[in-house]
Amino acid sequence: MIRFESVSKRYANASGYAVEKLDLHIKAGEICMLVGPSGCGKTTTMKMINKLIPRSSGRILVQGRDIDTLDSIALRLGIGYIIQDIGLFPHMTVAGNIATVPIELGWKKERIAARVDELLELVDLDPGLYRAKKPQELSGGQKQRVGVARALAADPQIMLMDEPFGALDPITRARLQDQFLDIQSRIRKTIVFVTHDIEEAIRMGDTIAVLRKGRIVQSGTPMEILAHPADPFVSELIGGRNALKMLNLITCEALMRPLPWAAPDPGAPEPVPEGLAAAWAEASRPTVRPRATAQDALSGMLGSGTPFVFVAGAEGVLQGYIALDDLLRQASRHD
Repeated sequence: MIRFESVSKRYANASGYAVEKLDLHIKAGEICMLVGPSGCGKTTTMKMINKLIPRSSGRILVQGRDIDTLDSIALRLGIGYIIQDIGLFPHMTVAGNIATVPIELGWKKERIAARVDELLELVDLDPGLYRAKKPQELSGGQKQRVGVARALAADPQIMLMDEPFGALDPITRARLQDQFLDIQSRIRKTIVFVTHDIEEAIRMGDTIAVLRKGRIVQSGTPMEILAHPADPFVSELIGGRNALKMLNLITCEALMRPLPWAAPDPGAPEPVPEGLAAAWAEASRPTVRPRATAQDALSGMLGSGTPFVFVAGAEGVLQGYIALDDLLRQASRHD
């Protein structure tokens, strides 16, 4: 989908390269996280994709086409773009902000109105309540969701995200990360996501490219980078080979066991672990969503004082459970 071939960028009067001989292939439908310290070249790398920053040498291909052969305006209109401070137009309503690119593309009013409502529902904002609001009437998290909706308005195949959740408080940030991953599981866009936060990169990325001084020092899946850091710089960045971080890569859906008393074959039910029935009987039994991480499950256990959590899907329907022993076995594999 996106390919960098020996791409370099050197700013005028700079003593060195901002990006140097970068080779990177970002596959269709994946989230590629660009992570590293300030000044490492990650934002420059992302902005070269839509020609906001011209490269000095090398080639960038988008959907197999050299971006030099594409009209800059057309290229940018076909790529969703989200930044940290969102950049909503304060004089426009939520609907007007979301409609910006479709209007530029000449869509009909009926199509635009339907798309605005569709996207507001996608980001969990009631169209009837939020369509006519102005940005100053929204919370930080709501503004960010409108920013996501605006970036998706023309249904681009590619999205560029420059630290979009960086200014939010930790609780709102985690909630939006989870919500965005849920949206991505349905729309499968190709996303280049800049962050300085390795925890965010691990939580959200299908692949991670670690940059330092304009070069990629390691790229791979979050699990590969956590399990096998390429050098001391990467090891320090990720905080060492940390089993708890590994738990952040495993979903509760992948770990959960069926409830023994709901086994499909009543003649051969799964043995009931000691204490599971008592945990089930508690009115305040801890629950997690299927797409929550194993680390979230561990937090639920620690908060409730029970070695079990229950996995609840849509409308609170319980699907299974996770035992502390399951989490300990997973963590021990990576110590």
